[in-house]
Amino acid sequence: MLSTERDYKRGGERFPIPSQGEIEGKLLMFEVIAITCLQELLAKTDSHQIRRLRHGLLENLKAQSAPLKLCADEKRAAKELALQLLTLACEETKDEKMAR
Repeated sequence: MLSTERDYKRGGERFPIPSQGEIEGKLLMFEVIAITCLQELLAKTDSHQIRRLRHGLLENLKAQSAPLKLCADEKRAAKELALQLLTLACEETKDEKMAR
């Protein structure tokens, strides 16, 4: 899935087209990191801060995606994914608090 051997190759061999599994693996890694970090953050915050976090997330997403010139569907999909990750992290954090 992820390969560090490519970094030592020369020329075009160093930059092959990634496989679908490689892309999915990297996306999964970023998702897991994001959710884990959010869970740690949310465990120590109240609902007012979560609303501020959500607002900041959407503002940052808007600012970061502007130079990419995404179409409306891509912007909507990115926003939905970001909010789903935040919602999932909130739910996981609530479940952990209730389990304690």
